Amino acid sequence: MRKFVEEIKTHLINELIPFWEGLKDEEYGGYYGYMGYDLKVDKTYEKGCILNNRILWFFSNAYMLLKYTHLKEAADHAFRFLKERCIDETYGGVYWSLTYDGKPKDTTKHTYNQAFAIYALSSYYNAVENEEALELALRIRDRIEEKCTDIDGYYLEAFDRMFQPQENDKLSENGVLAEKTMNTLLHVFEAYTELYRVSHDAKTGGRLRFMLDTVANKVYNKELGRQEVFFDKDWNSLIDLYSYGHDIEAAWLIDRGLDVLGDPIYTGKIAPITETITNNIYERAYVNHSLLNEAENGVADTTRVWWVQAETIVGFVNAAQKHPGEEKWLDAAADVWDYIQKNLIDKRGGSEWFWSVDENGVPDEKPIVEPWKCPYHNGRMCIEVIRRIGQ
Repeated sequence: MRKFVEEIKTHLINELIPFWEGLKDEEYGGYYGYMGYDLKVDKTYEKGCILNNRILWFFSNAYMLLKYTHLKEAADHAFRFLKERCIDETYGGVYWSLTYDGKPKDTTKHTYNQAFAIYALSSYYNAVENEEALELALRIRDRIEEKCTDIDGYYLEAFDRMFQPQENDKLSENGVLAEKTMNTLLHVFEAYTELYRVSHDAKTGGRLRFMLDTVANKVYNKELGRQEVFFDKDWNSLIDLYSYGHDIEAAWLIDRGLDVLGDPIYTGKIAPITETITNNIYERAYVNHSLLNEAENGVADTTRVWWVQAETIVGFVNAAQKHPGEEKWLDAAADVWDYIQKNLIDKRGGSEWFWSVDENGVPDEKPIVEPWKCPYHNGRMCIEVIRRIGQ
C-alpha cells in the first residue's frame, strides 16, 4: 500500500498538476478548453463552465492537501473566471459555456452544471476562506431550488437562459431523451454534501435527506441491486442500462454524504444500498484488472473509460475502509491503478490520460482535454487515496 500511495502522489504532483497548470489562459482568464489527441491546444475553443469549475475544485483541493502556494494561485485564477464570466448576473445561475475570450456562448442553464459550480465554490471557500465564494454557492443553491425542481421538489434537467424548460440533450445518451437522470441527482447531492460540510446550512441538510430518499425510493432498483439511469417525468426507467462507473462513484459519494450529514437514521437506511451496489460492481464489472464501462440490455461495453477507472479506485478504497481486514478491496484498488499506469496514462510528453482504451488497451483517439475531460475524476482519485490511506 505504501508503494500504491507513493506512486499516486508522485503522479499527482509531477504529472497531473503541471499539466493542468499549463493550460492557464493568462490573456482571457480561465483555462484553455481543448487539446486534441495530437496534443495541440486550441486556444480559440469554447470554455466549458463545467471544465473550469472542475479545475477550480481540483486546485482548491490540491492546495488543501499539499499547501503549495502555486496551487492557491491556480485556484484563484479559476475562481475569478467563474465569478466574472460564468455567472449570469441578469437571470442568475451559471452558463453552459463561453467563447474563448469569455463571452456567453451556450446560455443553457443545466442543473448538473449549477451543481458543479457549488461543488467548486464550496471547496474554494474551504481552501482560502473567501466568504464571497460561500455566498455565491448559496446563491446558486437557491436558484436551483427556485428554478430547477418540479412541483414535488425533484430535480429537473435543462433550461434556457431564463430558466424555461428545454430538452435534456446534454445529459441524455443511448438513444433516450430523459426528463430526470440519476447523474444529475448524484452530482447535486455531491455538491450539496460539500456545501453542507463547510456551511452546516439547515436548508442544504434538508435537501440532502430528500435526495437520499429519492435514491432509495426512485433511483435504486432493489431487485437488480443497481441504480437506474434515465427516467421520464414520473420516474419510470427508460432503458435497461447498468452504468458501472456511475454506480461505483455513487456508492462512495453517498457514503461520504452520509458521513457529512451525520444522521444515524439515514445512515441505517442508505448504507445497505451502497454496500450492495459496491459488492455487485466488484462481482459483475471488475474484469481483467479494470472496470467495464456499462451494460445495455445485458450486453457489456468492454471499453475502459478514464473516469470509470478513477472512480473504481476510490470506490474500492472506500469499501476497504468500511471493512478493515478484507484485503480484496485494497488489492483490487492497487490492481486497477496498475492497469491505469499501463494503459490509460498517456506516456507522450505534454499529455495526461487517454479518454478510453478498448479491451486490448488500444487508445481511442479522443481529445485529451475538452468540456467533459478534466482533472476532476483522476485528480480527485489521487487526492482521495492520499487523504484516506495516508501521506
